[in-house]
Amino acid sequence: MDPSISTETYTLVTKDFQLPEVIEGFSEEKAIAVLAKAISQLMDRNLERLLQICYRIDLSENKLKQILHESEPDQVAADLAKALWERQKLKVEIRRRYSEG
Repeated sequence: MDPSISTETYTLVTKDFQLPEVIEGFSEEKAIAVLAKAISQLMDRNLERLLQICYRIDLSENKLKQILHESEPDQVAADLAKALWERQKLKVEIRRRYSEG
């Protein structure tokens, strides 16, 4: 996979979650772990804001409900991070596909 897609995806996610600009030794796994931590904090402090972000990112309602109801309690943030990451990555890939003509 094109590493710049991961970087661009991270930039998109950073806007919503106020994540650190750059992660040392950047990788998709590290980015998702940082995102999961931010999601976990939002789940504890401001669930409504988290749900608004999910809506704005356009994570499907079914996917969100599935994660909230079926994931193990200690896995919810990680599963949600993966789902949001995949959604944003898809947007980046689609944008690139159409901008290349």
